[in-house]
Amino acid sequence: MSEDLPAPRHAHARGGPLQGGRDSRIEAAGAPELVVVVGLQGAGKSTWVQRHLAATHAVVSKDHWPRARRREARQQRVVAELLAAGRSVVVDNTNPSPEERAPLVAAARAAGLPVRAVWVDTPLAECLVRVEARNATREERGRVPLVGVLSARRRFRPPSEVEGFDRVDVVRPGS
Repeated sequence: MSEDLPAPRHAHARGGPLQGGRDSRIEAAGAPELVVVVGLQGAGKSTWVQRHLAATHAVVSKDHWPRARRREARQQRVVAELLAAGRSVVVDNTNPSPEERAPLVAAARAAGLPVRAVWVDTPLAECLVRVEARNATREERGRVPLVGVLSARRRFRPPSEVEGFDRVDVVRPGS
């Protein structure tokens, strides 16, 4: 279950891999940053964010505006405003492809702030079980369709420093 997701293991960083993991809450006490959470629906992203970053970062998610038109533009505006105000921000969406993550990396760079990815690497089968369980408790409008998960999986590319991230942390259930 998503409750078992640990603090991230720092799998990649500029200059080579880091050993071990540091708790994200400790680093948040320093300079502002942008954290881009990456993972399929049902991976445990929101649970991880609530446990590790919600107390120190403004949480931005397109899920906060389920009926809004132009959610992507709204997210970009909110992220830019928060970063300009000197806040640490975490973006909690699937963010499956480099093309979808690029505007977020650009926003952090425009604000002169570091940006890191946290990849919640949960197996597809586990994500599907979680989504099915979640859908059973939601009204039709709030459900995640199977095609949505599979579409995100098709577009998914692991985040990398090549995209402009200063660091990529990997979180795996049970690790």
